[in-house]
Amino acid sequence: MHAIDAPGWTDFIIVGGGIAGLRAAIALAPMGRVLVLTKAERAESNTGYAQGGIAAAIGDDDSPALHAADTIRAGDHLCDEAAVSVLVEHGPRYVRELIEWGTRFDRDADGRPALGREAAHSVRRVLHAGDATGREIGRVLWERVRALPSVVTIDHALVTDVVVAGGRASGVGYFDPEGTRHDVLARAILLATGGAGQVFRETTNPAVATGDGVALAFEAGARVADLEFVQFHPTALNRPGAPRFLISEALRGEGALLVNDRGEAFMARYHPDADLAPRDIVARSIAREAERTGGPVCLTLEHLDPAYVTRRFPTIAATCAQLGLDLARDPIPVGPAAHYIMGGVDTDDWGRTSVPGLFAAGEVASTGLHGANRLASNSLLEGLVFGARAALAMQEPDRDAALKKDRVMADGSWLMAKGTDGGADRPYAISPQPLAMEEIRDLMWRHAGLFRTREGLTAAVERLDRARIAASPSTMQEWRHRNLVIVARLIAHAALRREESRGGHFRADFPDRDDRRWRVHVVDAKEAKDAEDTKDTKDTKEETR
Repeated sequence: MHAIDAPGWTDFIIVGGGIAGLRAAIALAPMGRVLVLTKAERAESNTGYAQGGIAAAIGDDDSPALHAADTIRAGDHLCDEAAVSVLVEHGPRYVRELIEWGTRFDRDADGRPALGREAAHSVRRVLHAGDATGREIGRVLWERVRALPSVVTIDHALVTDVVVAGGRASGVGYFDPEGTRHDVLARAILLATGGAGQVFRETTNPAVATGDGVALAFEAGARVADLEFVQFHPTALNRPGAPRFLISEALRGEGALLVNDRGEAFMARYHPDADLAPRDIVARSIAREAERTGGPVCLTLEHLDPAYVTRRFPTIAATCAQLGLDLARDPIPVGPAAHYIMGGVDTDDWGRTSVPGLFAAGEVASTGLHGANRLASNSLLEGLVFGARAALAMQEPDRDAALKKDRVMADGSWLMAKGTDGGADRPYAISPQPLAMEEIRDLMWRHAGLFRTREGLTAAVERLDRARIAASPSTMQEWRHRNLVIVARLIAHAALRREESRGGHFRADFPDRDDRRWRVHVVDAKEAKDAEDTKDTKDTKEETR
């Protein structure tokens, strides 16, 4: 792998250096020249920040069918079962491949990979490398990529647009670290840009997770789907003046308890699975308990063996120690923060989008795998499996993607396609008003965060629709601002349309799940069909099936 200037043409372009992009690069390298463009340092991706682990059905008491059942249950009746099957059937093979490549997962007394349990998993199936699993997997993948002479990488490169010619994606434009603009063409482009947590004021995501891939795909004419489903991790460090450091769900899997300001364990009051309830339920329960008692919510491990706690969670323990907290003995103040987005660029099971030549894999993609709520530790596995599959599809001739609109979902649901222009096909939105990036993040946290209402979402949509964006961005900052506005608008519009509560999307004014009307996927595209015509067609099909 060589960090040199990119040529004007290459075989394949990968935007992003997390698990999905790296696994794809490894598969593509024998087939031609590969250009990997990363937004920051190579370790600075959501992969590197993944603490908990990677889930795979490799235990004696486990099976792909059981893993699928847990995934579908967590997804709150909106998972695409075909995508789930791909993940759970192929996942063990790719995880074993990581082990063969030298990934240092923790081992049990018999020398086998130690398996942990996290919320909504019915058995122990999560492999981990201490509490820095993503970093360890990233190390192994980068080492393999570094040895590939056909792979060129450019760090600190901001991709600004996907070049579309003749109806297919044929390249990208980007700024290099010095701020110089470049264009490069390719046979196929993979978006592996990760998440969009930085759209919200409170997030566990690194600074690079601004949803750029969603904006890039949308601007290129690709469909995006399910963007209202945002997962708010329940246990981010909640201490004034300290960063919103992730406190892994694996702690609760090992016996940690959530307690209120009186030291009372309270989760059993909100869900029969108590501290191991699905993430969306735990996050809202923490917020409600804090409101009910008027005090903070903390995570406590004081009833566990202190030596085991610090040995099992060294990174978290060290971070807490820097703040004067003893993870094994002190109550750790926690609260929800934006963590993962279930929706993204609409793809089939091979990473194909609605634009030929453009692919997406990992958190930026929406295969339907996660439904309305991601099962813990499925994200690293998703990047691994679908990154590899996208690389295989990128080597083939163009073919239409089997997207959600082309079939009845395996669970019987129909697609509801409703479009918005994203505010990016005109120089300025109507009645343009300045809206700084920090204002966008605050607006989204207050009105499109953990609890949503029509009133709040309408206010957010109106502000975002009027947000001034550059007609022809010329600087990196202008492009970043433009992308953030586009992604925030898409999330807010989707959340306003879905008038029910499901998984990571909670509407206080529609608190119940509504399978009759809303067991569907909400899709946006710059040239979407008329919304009402599509809805009428969907309703007719529902009534006659």
